Amino acid sequence: GNGPFPGIIDLYGTGGGLPEYRACLLANHGFAVLALAYYSYEDLPKDMKEFHLEYFEEAVNYMLQHPQVKGPGIGLLGISKGGDLCISMASFLKGITATALINGSVANVGAVLRYKDVTIPPLGLNTERIKVNKSGLADIVEVLNNPLEGPDHQSLIPLEKAECHFLFIVGQDDRNWKSEFFAVEGSRRLQAHGKEKPEIVCYPGAGHYIEPPFFPMCAASMHLLVGMPVVWGGEPKAHCEAQIDAWQQIQAFFHKHLTGKPPRISNKL
Repeated sequence: GNGPFPGIIDLYGTGGGLPEYRACLLANHGFAVLALAYYSYEDLPKDMKEFHLEYFEEAVNYMLQHPQVKGPGIGLLGISKGGDLCISMASFLKGITATALINGSVANVGAVLRYKDVTIPPLGLNTERIKVNKSGLADIVEVLNNPLEGPDHQSLIPLEKAECHFLFIVGQDDRNWKSEFFAVEGSRRLQAHGKEKPEIVCYPGAGHYIEPPFFPMCAASMHLLVGMPVVWGGEPKAHCEAQIDAWQQIQAFFHKHLTGKPPRISNKL
């Protein structure tokens, strides 16, 4: 069609660079999608030390003003570190209507986040809690501190400030961090502040990297921040089924809140 189309900004995780395949696939379904790199790409910072939300605000404004993007607001889609960045964007920036998170965190993780006069420190961690299995792969699910305890409370993102709809996609066998705990805490905080209860879709047996359908399950790989290969969790059959269903859930969520129309769901990618 000729557009304009509902707009989405798509963020990936700590691997950096510019993965565009998910954005391309969403574009096949009638969305205008900006795959946004935020480090380790071209002239962007080479590592994750601190992020300035003004950079992401520029991307939001670009989408809101683009003639091919249908307003009045846009959607955000993030996985892993991209998830907590999307929550930060939704909490501080205007023009966000719907935010979908795939195994995201409600605490700021891995790098300092700055926006104007606000600074959110990263959630504390303890590398002594890493467990290494016989194959030499690390299980890091217990490494992060609890953001509800002590000074780590400062790392919580004030998502109750957001004026958007939320969808949490949760792999219940996520070994990267406790995604279900983060989703439940996010829901509790939103409702405590009189906000709409978010959609939470949990998948037993699904790991951290819930990708589009028919992508091979990533059971383990090098973690750039940890500096060694880690397990991501997931049982192959359950994880693959989760990828198929989550893809439909994400599309339906964005169609509902960005177009007001039910999705035309098909079985193709």
